[in-house]
Amino acid sequence: MQRYYREKLSNFKQWEHQYNAKKGLIFEYNLGSRLSIDETSLSQGELYTIITNKDAKGKRGSLVAIIEGTKSENIIPFLEKVSLKARKRVEEITLDLAGNMGLIARKCFPNAVQVIDRFHVQQLASEALQEIRIKYRWEALDIESEAIEQSKKTGQPYQPEILENGDTIKQLLARSRYLLYKWRENWTHEQQERALILFHKYPLVEKAYELTQELSWIFTNTKDKIYGLTRLAKWCEKVEQSGFKSFNSISRTINIHYKNIINYFDNRSTNASAESFNAKIKAFRSQHRGVRDINLFLFRLAKIYAYPTTI
Repeated sequence: MQRYYREKLSNFKQWEHQYNAKKGLIFEYNLGSRLSIDETSLSQGELYTIITNKDAKGKRGSLVAIIEGTKSENIIPFLEKVSLKARKRVEEITLDLAGNMGLIARKCFPNAVQVIDRFHVQQLASEALQEIRIKYRWEALDIESEAIEQSKKTGQPYQPEILENGDTIKQLLARSRYLLYKWRENWTHEQQERALILFHKYPLVEKAYELTQELSWIFTNTKDKIYGLTRLAKWCEKVEQSGFKSFNSISRTINIHYKNIINYFDNRSTNASAESFNAKIKAFRSQHRGVRDINLFLFRLAKIYAYPTTI
């Protein structure tokens, strides 16, 4: 059936790109004033750069370009096949913190305001917080291993410390993972109890949690660009005073990219549409149990998301 679909039903054999789609496809008529750029993996770690039209809202007409690789020196010449006049009509493009994406956006869409996705910045803070939790967890595992070895030498059974909520130290640190992603008011009763114990035993985790939530609060509640810049600057000062090395890396990243980060406060644009489109590609790939023929896969992707009518 799959072979019959490819050879007869799909019109794939009449498609002009059936042999070269793997290198990349551009659909200039889908170019809009607001774009997203991101990368995705199609098969066995092969990365593709994808540009989507935000105004299409993930439906037909969303796909503007899908190009093999992520290197700017390969992507830029490919996108320059689109007329400069059309590319100059792009007013805004959202992207992540990758330097190559910024270069592609600057070279190919010279009039577009670059907006670095707020969720990528927040993700860095969440990862730094989890890094501190994991560090304590490894320490707890080491202490437990030493205690077990010592108990074997003495012939006494090992009894781990049981906390007020019934967790051991190791369990406390493992089970606290998800509560650290949530606002305090969204914690369940069990999570509140666990967080109280966690923060009492590890005050640095609470300090890092507060920094993470404050960064999220800035993006959620700030409406004005100037206020956003001021609040981010104050947040970076707090990070420097905290002494967290991992958070200092985030602070430096914000200082380097602040011009594009604060552009978020103009229209509150994010790269969520690109992430959503990537999720659709992954679901499509999973549904068909992987990608055996990339040219055929791209044909089917284009048929759904690129062409204004079915082909």
